[in-house]
Amino acid sequence: QVQLVESGGGLVQAGDSLRLSCAASGRTLISYHMGWFRQAPGQERKFVAVISRSGGSTTYSDSVKGRFTISRDNAKNTMYLQMNSLKPEDTAVYYCAGTRGAYSLAARSFEYWGQGTQVTVSS
Repeated sequence: QVQLVESGGGLVQAGDSLRLSCAASGRTLISYHMGWFRQAPGQERKFVAVISRSGGSTTYSDSVKGRFTISRDNAKNTMYLQMNSLKPEDTAVYYCAGTRGAYSLAARSFEYWGQGTQVTVSS
């Protein structure tokens, strides 16, 4: 099975940018549709973005559309989330996830998860 490790989180100011990475090991990333989810304190884990195995299809939540870009480099076994124009409400732990099943926006559809990386946006 695949192991996923996120990196790139940190503390930034509103309007700044960050790029998160999700490195995969154990299996080649191309076998998985990949997604980003986030969880703020006291809230459930929420969908952010998903990308198909080939990278040809992407879907975003309304809250990040136009500001975030999901991408993947299957040759490097790595997925990315470029986050621009960050807002305080983007503060959360960000998780990458993978599924060998169908393309989905639902967290319950993803079998493999990283440990998460904290993103904090100050106003």
